[in-house]
Amino acid sequence: MSVAFVKEPNENQVETLPDRELGTDPNFVTAKGLKQIEEQVADLEAKLFAARDADDKIGYASVHRDLRYWRARKMSAELVPAPDDAETVHFGSEVTIERDDGRAQVFRIVGIDEANPADGRLSYLSPLAKAIAGKSVGDVVKVGPSEAEIVEIKPIG
Repeated sequence: MSVAFVKEPNENQVETLPDRELGTDPNFVTAKGLKQIEEQVADLEAKLFAARDADDKIGYASVHRDLRYWRARKMSAELVPAPDDAETVHFGSEVTIERDDGRAQVFRIVGIDEANPADGRLSYLSPLAKAIAGKSVGDVVKVGPSEAEIVEIKPIG
């Protein structure tokens, strides 16, 4: 059998990992979100050097892929200044809603990479963020199967 048809393992050969999906939506970021991206790039650069120095080819390939992603996110970041007013909900607003059952919830409308719903940070692309965008205090919006009233709007400082 020809050697061309035999795939012998080679310790110096690492498969190229596919790039992470960047998405097609604008990469709007708050000042805090941009700082987090910059910190992620710096952290991954340090890990890349460590993997290279340790001759960890698999680790290097994995970190390099993530670093390509975060560098691309940094390059495409569009810093959106905090809104000047608290009259309507904008990107960068902190919004308090009161649900039908009386529960109050506070959300911040932030960029895709900064979003963490468990911590009350919603991507501007989330259904709730889209539902409350442009609304004012006193407006009632559909939130899942129920409704909620916007009771406070503050710019993120």
